[in-house]
Amino acid sequence: MGNQFEIQSAKRIYFASDLHLGAPHAKASAEREKIFGEWLDAIAADAQALYLVGDLFDFWFEYRHAVPKGFVRTLGKLAALHDRGVKLYFFTGNHDLWVRDYLSEEIGFEIFTKPVVHVWNGKRFYIGHGDGLGPGDAGYKFLKRVFTFRPFQWAFRWLHPDVGIALASMLSKGSRARTGHEDYAMHRIEDEALFQFARTQQKIDPADYWVFGHRHFPITAPLYPEWGKDSPVFCNLGDWIKWNSWASFDGTNWTLHRPDKA
Repeated sequence: MGNQFEIQSAKRIYFASDLHLGAPHAKASAEREKIFGEWLDAIAADAQALYLVGDLFDFWFEYRHAVPKGFVRTLGKLAALHDRGVKLYFFTGNHDLWVRDYLSEEIGFEIFTKPVVHVWNGKRFYIGHGDGLGPGDAGYKFLKRVFTFRPFQWAFRWLHPDVGIALASMLSKGSRARTGHEDYAMHRIEDEALFQFARTQQKIDPADYWVFGHRHFPITAPLYPEWGKDSPVFCNLGDWIKWNSWASFDGTNWTLHRPDKA
């Protein structure tokens, strides 16, 4: 498929995650943004809704009168989709959890800070970025509570944007450098925290599709293989750093698209 994206005819729901705009540097980010923009242009022909399931930005923080500069091509195309009547849903990830109201007011996103269940054509979709879900990763779960603590955000806002954005961007890049290599393999999906989380939650609040980002590895698998075609579907959407992967639902069929598998 390369950078060419097939335009469908019937209305579809689209999903993408982990674009990490801004990483690892401006040139690479701009190249990735161009490809993503071509995809946004292509899906405009038949998109009913678009879910961006976390980490659209490698770092994001909203001051009262300032946001990180850049990304105008992507934001402009997203605003154009909204103007065409496409529903836009934005999920905060672990790299852009400091999103507030700028993207909703300027672009038209409905913003979620926690997973949600949406129903399309009678099918239940459990959708969330995935960070902090499932067993393990106690250290990150503690840090997330700190970073989402409103008094902490209020204190951070007193840093000048030139200092605050630079500092947080440096920490974000350092985090990805330490753990990013772990995100490009799933040796046994049964061992994945998100897969285990989905199986546990399925018993409490069943869904037909369990859709996550965060782990960067694109995969679709039956949640219960022994159920055959009746099994709910687990999906990790992958990313746009390595895979340029995305998913779509046409009202009947769920498809995970990977250019390297085209």
